[in-house]
Amino acid sequence: MAKTNPKTTARAKRVSRIRKKISGTSERPRLRVFKSNKHIYAQIIDDVAGRTVVTMSTVDKEFEPGDEKGKTGAAKKVGELLATKAIAAGINKVVFDRGGSVYHGRVKSLSEGARKGGLEF
Repeated sequence: MAKTNPKTTARAKRVSRIRKKISGTSERPRLRVFKSNKHIYAQIIDDVAGRTVVTMSTVDKEFEPGDEKGKTGAAKKVGELLATKAIAAGINKVVFDRGGSVYHGRVKSLSEGARKGGLEF
């Protein structure tokens, strides 16, 4: 059964609008961000091959909450860890997919962390 929550359907429309324009290739895969109320998830996807290359989130075992402050600090650390894993996998350039969220707060913090870690958008 489909969800009929207005927020969910509005976000789904935004995601489909974004996905019409953005696609990841093997040379430049797509960095997709999803945020829930407590956690943030990021994955690098090769849409041509149809597979996820690298993934990182606040619930992964590699992520250890340190001295960062709040959810935005955790998002920045996730971005940095994702960038190090991506560079180890041979990925330097990505296309950013904000996943229907506004480029502000945690989403912006994650992208800044990924840029700091060495990824090129």
